[in-house]
Formats: sequence, C-alpha cells, structure tokens
Amino acid sequence: MGRTGSASVAAGPTLAVVAREAGVSVPTASKVVNGREDVAPETRRRVTEALDRLGYVRRPRFDTARVSGMVDLVLHSLESSWSGAVLHGVEAAAHDAGLEVVVSAGPNRTRVGRPERGWLDKLTARGSSGVLFNLAELTPSQHAWLEQHRIPYVLIDPVLDPPPGVVSVGAANWHGGVTATEHLLSLGHERIAVVAGGTHTMCSSARIAGYRSALVTAGIRQRPEYVRHAGFDQGAARRRTLELLDLPEPPTAVFVCSDRMALGVYEALAERGLSVPYDLSVVGFDDLPEARWTTPALTTIRQPLSEMAATALRLLVRMMEGDRPENTRTELSTRLVQRESTAPLR
Repeated sequence: MGRTGSASVAAGPTLAVVAREAGVSVPTASKVVNGREDVAPETRRRVTEALDRLGYVRRPRFDTARVSGMVDLVLHSLESSWSGAVLHGVEAAAHDAGLEVVVSAGPNRTRVGRPERGWLDKLTARGSSGVLFNLAELTPSQHAWLEQHRIPYVLIDPVLDPPPGVVSVGAANWHGGVTATEHLLSLGHERIAVVAGGTHTMCSSARIAGYRSALVTAGIRQRPEYVRHAGFDQGAARRRTLELLDLPEPPTAVFVCSDRMALGVYEALAERGLSVPYDLSVVGFDDLPEARWTTPALTTIRQPLSEMAATALRLLVRMMEGDRPENTRTELSTRLVQRESTAPLR
C-alpha cells in the first residue's frame, strides 16, 4: 500500500522551502498557512510574501463543489431579544432556501464578539457551507483563514469596518442618528446629548455623525460634554447619564444609541427623582420589545433586525453558489417609532 500525505500538493514548493525562504521554522509557516493568531505581524508578512513569491498552493479545506445544506450562525449572545430577532430572520430565510442552521454563542468567544481560537476548525469539521457572524469582531487572522479556506461568510451589523471585499449587512445608522436628533429638535430641544456605544464601533460612530449633522443643519452649537460613550452597556449608560445631569447646564433631551442603554438612562433619572419625558426626553435605537414594555414606552429608531438577518442569509446563499455581490455593504432603512418618552420642551 502506497503512502499518502494529507497536506501534499500536486506540484510546487513544500512548506519547508517556504519556511526557509521566509527565515522561520516550519511550524511557524504552518501557523500562517492555517490562519492561526499566535504569529507576530512582521513574521506573518514575511511568510505570506514567501508563499506568494514561490507560488505555494494553499489547499482549501472547504470544497466549493460539495456544498452541504448547513450554515453556521454565530451570535453575540443567546440571552438578548436582539439575538432573538436575528435568529428569527435567519431561520425564516434558511427555511425558504432549504438550509439547516447551526447556532453558537457564549462559550465561543474570548471577549465580546470575538470567536475563540480553534472555533474555525470546528466549523470545517461540521461541514458547514458558510457562516453568518452577528456583531462579530473578527481578527485579521480569522478573516484571512476564512478567505484562504474559501468559506463564504457575511457579517450582520459588524462591530468594526470590515476589510475590503468582505460582505456585510447593516442598518442606515447615520440616517437614524439624523432622524432621532431632528425629532428632538422639532419638539423645541436644543440642549441635546447623546449616549453612544463603543468609541470605535462602526454603528455607533455613524449614529453620532448623524446626530452632529442634524445639529449643524439646525444651527445648534455642538457641546463636546454632551457626547458620552457607554459601550452599549446598561449600567455604564446609567453612569454616563448621571454625569450629564451633574453638568452646570444639563441637557433637556438625549439620543441613546441603543434601547438597552436607554433603560440605564431611565434608571439614572429615577435615582434622581426625575421623570421621562417631563425632565428629560429620551430617544432610543433598535426598537426591541423592551422599548414597548418600559414605562413610559420608548420613542426609538427602528432598525429592521430580522430583515437584516434574512438579507444576510440570502446573500450567503448566493456566495455559496459561486456568485459574488457587486456591493459588499447592504444597508436597510431605519425609521422613527414615536411613543411616550419624548415631549415638547417645557
């Protein structure tokens, strides 16, 4: 019986030749080929250049000619109504496409939104034909791994601006920020604050930009002290609101960049014996079920989470079939849902 090599290729240089050309060990070169994270950037650059220069063929683990009927959905969390809306949209679109969905979250993260090392190997072992990442913060190595192994993937509301060519689906965040702020301006408010998410998250930055654009258009002076970041955390939003209330000239209205953070704003006002909307008008963002349940019901910007997820699944199916969308970024429209948390300036 002849010997077979699981990593052999028909022709071209071996990994040992590549390692020698790059001045690294064979295990280090292997880590780069397999998209491992524990390689220094400069070392990765040298090995990648050697691979390209020598014409080394990376054999993909994903066979595009044998597409299975299963895709993976990696959620930020299984405990939030946000994830429930995303899952609903993916399941409905997957049913129409005749696909099964494997859902994972929680333990598959080393920190918020970042899949743990080794997760991608489990993905190929399952034989999934593609992946949807929701609120994922993928490392450059993980992006490279997916590309090297030819696994189609789509980002749903990515945390960071995706690398060139990566397909993503999100909401019209800038327009939502404009709409929220214009609504408060129409009620006579000029001292409008914003409680935003992370300082470097793509959606939060776009919402702040929309908020600022609406103020500029209305000729309202922007106040740096009115811009606070709470990292999409309810407790942090409560603390940032208390800081706003302690200003010499506190705001009369606030645009909060998520419904969950808006609950923290409500908590801060209750702690100070203040009420919504008479002491502070509040606009949220998302239109999660919590927006309707809270008292008073929250005026918010609706982003179509289920529709975003379904759109991402349909794009993934096209990519699994060998089609590549011309536009890598798809944005669905947002709209204001007016309830009882906003009122005219007294």
